Amino acid sequence: MKKPDGKVVLLGDMNVGKTSLLHRYMERRFQETVSTVGGAFYLKQWGPYNISIWDTAGREQFHGLGSMYCRGAAAVILTYDVNSLQSLTELEERFLALTDSASADCIFAIVGNKVDLTDDSALPLDENRPEKSVASCSSKVRKQVRAEDAIALYKKILKYKMLDEKDVPAAEKMCFETSAKTGYKVDYLFETVFEMVVPIIVRQKAEGPPQTVDITDYKPAKRTKSGCCA
Repeated sequence: MKKPDGKVVLLGDMNVGKTSLLHRYMERRFQETVSTVGGAFYLKQWGPYNISIWDTAGREQFHGLGSMYCRGAAAVILTYDVNSLQSLTELEERFLALTDSASADCIFAIVGNKVDLTDDSALPLDENRPEKSVASCSSKVRKQVRAEDAIALYKKILKYKMLDEKDVPAAEKMCFETSAKTGYKVDYLFETVFEMVVPIIVRQKAEGPPQTVDITDYKPAKRTKSGCCA
């Protein structure tokens, strides 16, 4: 397996559709999935670079693993369900702190999934799947999370990371609404993120690997006799 040049991580509560988004993008299909256990990843060739895309578990018992998966990440995709305001709140309350282990120049995308379940009649199907609508208007619900709510979260993230809005992509550019089921905006999401990750990869390669300690050169101090246990 080729070594990844950069890492993208999906975070979010269970049942928001992280795995379905990744399947839609990488396998070009939608499938009902069970909850992810721990984490899983795909490797995507983007130009000359290999980017790993990590799908993480949203269940509480696997929460502590998120920080490990985020370590050194060039981008984090924070995912919520547009029909659940609580899933957006969870991003700030449970998942944001996990990104402390990401790279210093990590970028953040806020993604509201499952727009196919809302009553937004203007929602088109994915251009690559010109097929019949996946749900009737009568079965749809009113969206609980507005675009303004996602933008507000993005700005909170910048404040948490102590980043200046002038030095990062605009909130309007980094907040997305998608449907893993129809494919709506899924390609656009990942490809936008990848294009922003590439300069980070180039910069990191130019700076070289991080400073590490070579434990093979470690020599323990000589022990001196003292006390009864010498």
